[in-house]
Amino acid sequence: MVTGVTLGSGEYTYQVEADWQTMPAGFTWREVAAVATDDSDNVYVFNRGDHPMMVFDSSGNFVKSWGEGVFSRPHGVSKGPNNTLYCTDDGDHTVRQCTLDGEVLMTIGLPDQPAAPFSGEPFNRCTHTALDPKTGDIYVSDGYGNSRVHKYSPDGKLLFSWGGPGTDPGEFSIVHNIITDKEGLVYVADRENHRIQIFDDQGKFLDQWPNVHRPCGLYIDDEERIYVGELGWGANVNRNVPNIGPRVSVLNKKGETLARLGNGYGLDAGQFIAPHGICLDSKGNIYVGEVGHTNISNSGETPPADLRTFQRLTKV
Repeated sequence: MVTGVTLGSGEYTYQVEADWQTMPAGFTWREVAAVATDDSDNVYVFNRGDHPMMVFDSSGNFVKSWGEGVFSRPHGVSKGPNNTLYCTDDGDHTVRQCTLDGEVLMTIGLPDQPAAPFSGEPFNRCTHTALDPKTGDIYVSDGYGNSRVHKYSPDGKLLFSWGGPGTDPGEFSIVHNIITDKEGLVYVADRENHRIQIFDDQGKFLDQWPNVHRPCGLYIDDEERIYVGELGWGANVNRNVPNIGPRVSVLNKKGETLARLGNGYGLDAGQFIAPHGICLDSKGNIYVGEVGHTNISNSGETPPADLRTFQRLTKV
């Protein structure tokens, strides 16, 4: 549904499409944790419902679903090699590499056997993955019950890890998302420290960007602009503070802000509750998944039954 609401300006102008997707009868999702697109611009919506991966074509028509009985609590999804997806499940502490039809090719981590909290050992509520563009090695952000980044070989062997709990450079407070650029630099959403940290491919700290508020979703496009889904306020004391989100921000590789998208916290088109997963298609359209039920419940309120948790921002 095109709403008539426009976000942004100039090169970063988008038409809001709420309820963009056409759902089959009886299909619902409670909230959308993550989203990815394939080379044909099909959209893979990793959600917390009875059908964990729902696939739509570029017009929003339902194609298929998979993952039923496999995933415990979907959290992250990213593109892998040879038409595969890496699906991160923070409920059972695993990363699964799947075909585009849902066949599980590899599982990293032991299902339902988390590492001891903050032990540094993989995994305790891992969150997302990214690929080293030079080697195909897999980075895993880990996560809610850990403060680490792990690097694996393409066949799932642990190579090394870095990080620990804290606020200094190279330390983390909820390692929530991870991406790489064409050079192989690693960008980590250090959510509760309100920053994105940048490392080389050996885990050496290079830089940090503090101009984001609770960064959750990360995506880097072909021109290496970085899109950030920011969760925004985290407590009632700063709920009404302007200019901290929730929103989608666009940064360049220097960390400079190119655009801020969103009309504040709320249920109306063009507003956000809790941006959590984000990706783009080949036309530059932005897909945003939100964990609104979790966010509203954590604030002590009751989420509305018809809460929207997914929308497309169509590039104008």
